[in-house]
Amino acid sequence: MVDISEKADSDREATARGAIHLQPKALRMILDKSIPKGDVLAVARVAGIMAAKGVDRLIPLCHPLLITSAEVTFSSHAKRGTIEIESRVKVHGKTGAEMEALTAVSVAALTIYDMCKAVDKGMTIENIRLVTKRGGRRGDYRRPGE
Repeated sequence: MVDISEKADSDREATARGAIHLQPKALRMILDKSIPKGDVLAVARVAGIMAAKGVDRLIPLCHPLLITSAEVTFSSHAKRGTIEIESRVKVHGKTGAEMEALTAVSVAALTIYDMCKAVDKGMTIENIRLVTKRGGRRGDYRRPGE
């Protein structure tokens, strides 16, 4: 692990996004809450938040962080056949929350996939990326075009 003991604690925040592409029937069933496994977006939200809280157990050499806030939100786009996933994670500490936000989006997307695979085996998880980061020694970042 990188030694961060000399770094000052500060407020930090990261936002990540990604998407899952589905067949129209699967998307409709998610929105109608008629997927046999249950309320897909509610379960995916909880899974994403839990994943953000456990990154240090999933990714080698990541520091455990005291997360002060973790959100996972969804927006559906019927014409594109996608559900956009966004995660925002806040911490007060010595290192940023980028990996936590990215992991939350990834696990939320995987949860949607798992809960819907009986209806649509052709789903694709797409374009998971860091959108913004705030705080820390290196300053702020915003992905161009976001």
